[in-house]
Amino acid sequence: MPGEYRQYLFPHDHPRLAGVRGLDPYAYREFARKPGTFTGGLVEGWTPLYRNDFHGVTENGVLRGGLHPLRPAEPGEEAPVEAMVAAADDLLAALDGEGRERVSYAVDAAEWQTWANPEFMQFDTGLRLDLQPEAVRERALALVRASLSPEGFRLAHAMMLVNGFLGEVVGLESILNEYSYNLALYGAPDLRAPWGWQLYGHHCAINCLVVEGRMALSPVFLGAEPDEIDAGPHAGLRDLFADRVELGLRLMAALPEEQRRQAVVYERMVDPAMPEGRVHPGDERHLAGAFQDNRVIPVEGVRLDGVPAEAREHALAVAESFVRLLPEGPRAARMREIAGHLDETWFCWIGGHRPGDVFYYRLQSPVLIAELDHHCGVFLDYDTPKPFHVHTVLRTPHGNDYGRAWVRQWQEREAGR
Repeated sequence: MPGEYRQYLFPHDHPRLAGVRGLDPYAYREFARKPGTFTGGLVEGWTPLYRNDFHGVTENGVLRGGLHPLRPAEPGEEAPVEAMVAAADDLLAALDGEGRERVSYAVDAAEWQTWANPEFMQFDTGLRLDLQPEAVRERALALVRASLSPEGFRLAHAMMLVNGFLGEVVGLESILNEYSYNLALYGAPDLRAPWGWQLYGHHCAINCLVVEGRMALSPVFLGAEPDEIDAGPHAGLRDLFADRVELGLRLMAALPEEQRRQAVVYERMVDPAMPEGRVHPGDERHLAGAFQDNRVIPVEGVRLDGVPAEAREHALAVAESFVRLLPEGPRAARMREIAGHLDETWFCWIGGHRPGDVFYYRLQSPVLIAELDHHCGVFLDYDTPKPFHVHTVLRTPHGNDYGRAWVRQWQEREAGR
């Protein structure tokens, strides 16, 4: 229902808001680190994880070889690398020497793993865009636009616009705004050699790498609270995840009753049958979010090799809705990879599965993890998940998040020449 979120607004002077109103990103960063607080607990738990040597998400702790061979892009499937290089060069030209140094990292730097989706700046990687001149902000967005599909850029930018709208609604514009995001470059922009960029902040985190015309776009986190803008210049922007929600429901409906029961691993969003820790204070039901680069995530639910053809088609549609940020060519390559492992793909569900219900689902294969979760309030006042607060996560298991498997193969090949 449009505007439903407004009944959950905190009073303007509520401590949740008044206590941080007016803080700049760095002052709020220190505030969020306080031990014993909700955000301080998240920082304490997450901070050590990015320092671990990267190997990738797996279902059993064992990396599977041969899943991500580095080959040049097939004709017609090339990433828009020329446009990306031009946009990155424009961005670098708008920066002074200190800015260029600050935004630039090695292509395999550990800083890739510092991205996060909360509003507090746990790691100040790259450039904080809301503190940059307008020309820098515009060129940063131009790089994102040059890299993604048109519909993918609209969706990612919508997360930023909703973030700014939320800041206006709750009076926290210095913390929540369209540009309260960090951007970093990894490697030198090049037509063939590996390089990429990272954008992250509240409800929008994207990691993009290109090499030999191929594009890896993961991890990706997109979310919104609320899932709409109902006032101001962007009014009418709403139902940003309607396709991912509806396709998940269609997949559930296409399963025979017994297979549907197999898919439902817990009937309630917070279920007494859940083991301790299954609902994380920040991630809630998500398993593959920020700082989970090496997590073991066992498969659950129903395996798709035995489900009806209609359900398999809906599963591919779910996957396509998550990888739609990719330009048309790389998206075709990615979907061919996902379809090639469809018989090894699992689908699981938590919560109700009728229209209007809140739920969590995960589509998981050796080459894909796609999660959707309805969340409790953060800047709005409700303590049970609502349909208008949505989080989604995309991963490439077995080592190719951040394009790392491809970068490693490139480096080994170049070292041998």
